[in-house]
Amino acid sequence: MAIRVFHRDDPGIRLPLISKDARLIVWPGVGAETANMNFVKLEPGEANIPHIHSESEDTIFIVAGKGSVTDFDHDFKLEFEAGQAVHVPVGLKHAVAADRGTTVVSVGGPSPADRGLLKAVGALKD
Repeated sequence: MAIRVFHRDDPGIRLPLISKDARLIVWPGVGAETANMNFVKLEPGEANIPHIHSESEDTIFIVAGKGSVTDFDHDFKLEFEAGQAVHVPVGLKHAVAADRGTTVVSVGGPSPADRGLLKAVGALKD
């Protein structure tokens, strides 16, 4: 396999579990075995469905906006803003929200890729 370049506007697969505009950019479906990079836009008031990555850490870099991430296992919420990264350890139930009056744009995702989640949403067949 050779080096490849991907563009966020040619996503192929969307993830409505994450947001109305969540796109798989680099993931096992394009040949990336351990890397995962999503592009996500959360409109004001929008939030992920609370979820768990049972075998992956989730790291999200906030490109624009401000919002919060909820840790349901420890019953707390942290605020974030553009320029910060959110890191969720393996196995924690969490959700990211654009609940501070702005659109949130982020890149990142579970690493290694959450194959169980990708299979559950029909993005992977193997």
